[in-house]
Parts: sequence; C-alpha cells; structure tokens
Amino acid sequence: QVQLVESGGGLVQAGGSLRLSCAASGIIFRFATMAWYRQAPGKQRDLVATITSGGSTSYGDSVKGRFTISRDNAKNIVSLQMSSLKPEDTAVYYCALLATGRAPYWGQGTQVTVSS
Repeated sequence: QVQLVESGGGLVQAGGSLRLSCAASGIIFRFATMAWYRQAPGKQRDLVATITSGGSTSYGDSVKGRFTISRDNAKNIVSLQMSSLKPEDTAVYYCALLATGRAPYWGQGTQVTVSS
C-alpha cells in the first residue's frame, strides 16, 4: 500500500530555514505527481507546492521565491526547502501523492513552527 512518511519539521526563528523530506513507498515513484500541503490551526489545508513526474513545479503565491520543491527518484523522496520563514508559515505540513480520479494519499504530517 502507499505510504508517505514526512520528516524535518521543527521550531525555527523567523528568517530561518528548514528542509522537509517525504519518503514514499508502495508506488512507482518516478511516475507520481507529488505535493506539499499545509494546514494551520482552524484553517483549511492549502496547497504549498507540486512537482510532476517530469520535474515541473508550481507554488502557492504565499511561498513563491522562498520555498523550493524537489524530488530524488532514485531514493523515492520529495523534499521542500523552506527559506525566509515567517510566523504565518507555521502549520502542519503534509506530503501528498496526487492521483488522477481519486483523493490524494496523505502522509501523517510534520509540525513547522516559526517564532517571531
């Protein structure tokens, strides 16, 4: 079965950086479109970034120029490099596999907290 395991969250000061990783199993990773979402307390889950099987990327407006999504098909890992972090980036970050015709597969989430 599909399994997505995130790591790399934590507490960081505003202006700092963090790198999140998501290890995928149970899929042919190199064909998968992967994404990062985030959900702050009391808010909906929002799309942060996506990366296609071909390596094309897209970002939410609030993170453009600060976050970078990447993938390592040899290791079945998708990463999110986050820089210039702001307190409003505080959220639980979820890795997702986007599958056509069905709901995304989700990881368990990792907490990112940015202090001011």
